[in-house]
Amino acid sequence: MKSNRMFREVTDTWNPITGCFHGCSYCWAKRYAERLSKMNVEPYATKSFQPTLVEDRLRRRFSRNCFVFVSDMGDLFGEWVPRQWIEKVLDTIRMWPHTYFLLLTKNPKRYLSFNLPRNVVAGATIESNRDYPSLSKAPLQSERIDAMRRLMHEHKAVVVEPILEFDLEEFTEAIREVSPSFVYIGYDNYGYRLPEPRLGKTLEFISRLRGFTDVKVKTIRKAWYEE
Repeated sequence: MKSNRMFREVTDTWNPITGCFHGCSYCWAKRYAERLSKMNVEPYATKSFQPTLVEDRLRRRFSRNCFVFVSDMGDLFGEWVPRQWIEKVLDTIRMWPHTYFLLLTKNPKRYLSFNLPRNVVAGATIESNRDYPSLSKAPLQSERIDAMRRLMHEHKAVVVEPILEFDLEEFTEAIREVSPSFVYIGYDNYGYRLPEPRLGKTLEFISRLRGFTDVKVKTIRKAWYEE
């Protein structure tokens, strides 16, 4: 697969559905929702981080050729999200064929039961090829890899953030088999002291990925135990 650099950086976010039950120990969105709740910002003031469909946001207008991150304050494809909510979001996306939308989930197997619009990038957060059940209630990393391999969609993405300790050969090959248009990679930004890889190993991983896909680098630093 050749590198695909047609996608620029995300230009905007859109949260028609908020909230999540994955319970990831390093979740920034839940902490931010709690802050917004104390500031009486809706829907968080009423719903906190409970899954919520904000109907009036479905009427938003989008600029041509922008790249919109959908539901960064939740997981649109979580098992708890009613199918009709997801279909409403996808129907809105279909109304804007000249805008690209980035979807991101830790439950990518649910992509397989929807007819995804052509103008979406179907993304999955996959922090490692190893499974870390103690850090999250989300589907295991190995299950996410398998679902993304099976997903037949023109544009896919993998988000390796926060990156967790991994096996270099196996993880590189897994991402190659997913065949993403691009990969985001970054370390934890919030001081959680996660089981993360050494910097040198991550840099080698990035180098290998750049041989077959576009890599978008976020926070790259030494592992907390290297300091």
